[in-house]
Amino acid sequence: MKRIILVFGAIVILLMLLFQTSKLLWVSSDYKAEWILALLALVFLGIGIWVSRYSSPKPKEEPWQQDLQKIEQLGISKRELEVLEALSDGLSNKEIGQRLFVSESTVKTHVSNLLVKLDAKRRTEALTRAQQLRILPK
Repeated sequence: MKRIILVFGAIVILLMLLFQTSKLLWVSSDYKAEWILALLALVFLGIGIWVSRYSSPKPKEEPWQQDLQKIEQLGISKRELEVLEALSDGLSNKEIGQRLFVSESTVKTHVSNLLVKLDAKRRTEALTRAQQLRILPK
């Protein structure tokens, strides 16, 4: 609350200074009214943009939640899900095997099973499908 009061107080002081300066310029020099009005318009435009940026509501992001029913429906095992998550990290079969402490051929088997279960032809297609089905976060 203090911050809002301070910000609006600063805006009011700034506007008062601007009006006093424009009045002084109007009386004491040859500046035309169009220039002063253009300057005021720019200041108010800036204030409007600044206020709208902070006052517009931020879109709420829905927290991601894994669709466990879909995983069960597709018959994806816990180990296949771990392989799928490792695939989303961009790991190769060999790296996945090292991470999960299984052989590379076991990883290939899990990847093949995932491709069938997710109805995909490539690993990237499987990842996209898993994201669409809310098995993996986007």
